[in-house]
Amino acid sequence: MDKLVYTAATGLKAHMAAQAAIANNMANASTIGFRADRVVFDRLQVNGDGLNTRTPASEEVVDADRRPGAIMQTGRPLDVAITGDSWLAVQATDGTEAYTRRGDLQISPTGVLETGDGFPVMGSGGPITVPPASSVAIAADGSISIVPQGGDKTPQVIDKLKLVSPKGTTTVKGLDNLLHVRGGGVLPEDLDGKVEGGALEGSNVNMTQALVDMIENQRSYEVQANLMKQAKDMDESAASVMRVQQA
Repeated sequence: MDKLVYTAATGLKAHMAAQAAIANNMANASTIGFRADRVVFDRLQVNGDGLNTRTPASEEVVDADRRPGAIMQTGRPLDVAITGDSWLAVQATDGTEAYTRRGDLQISPTGVLETGDGFPVMGSGGPITVPPASSVAIAADGSISIVPQGGDKTPQVIDKLKLVSPKGTTTVKGLDNLLHVRGGGVLPEDLDGKVEGGALEGSNVNMTQALVDMIENQRSYEVQANLMKQAKDMDESAASVMRVQQA
């Protein structure tokens, strides 16, 4: 009986986590560069004896949907859409290097180049700082050039966006919506990485599929709830039989 209740409770917890992930995806359907959370309920791993064993954390958000989003033209000089499989390196809140596809860049009051959600953008030697300039441009290879205020109007390259490749490295999506290397570390620079200036990559959330997933998940949740109710009824029936026998 305890096993039946435990199974039902585990299922309820898993579907609650899935519902939260689906709701988060729907809420970020219009967020620039957002990658939809992906949840699985049956994961297998190989133990030291070479046997497949079910992992206990089956209800967790395990990764993000890596499919690209639609490209939207904006014409804004600091907007970039990262093309191909490359990712843009940024500095996470804990100071480590993380990665994003969000390209709505902006210059903070202190001159630091940041993404639209406030993460400093990494260059060849750390976070990029843009000096006062009359104009800023980003080339297809990620090179950042400025026209200094006053004096010479010749564009000057000051740094280059750090574009990386996740191929061959295990990466996971964090709660900050950034890509991280599992276990720490950094991704290798993608020397062939390109960006499209004056454009942004939208979210890859499919609202129609998200609604279907939410309905299916809700139905599965009801099944698990009914299973727990049945376990309760069976327990009460067994207790009733025990009372009759004692009488």
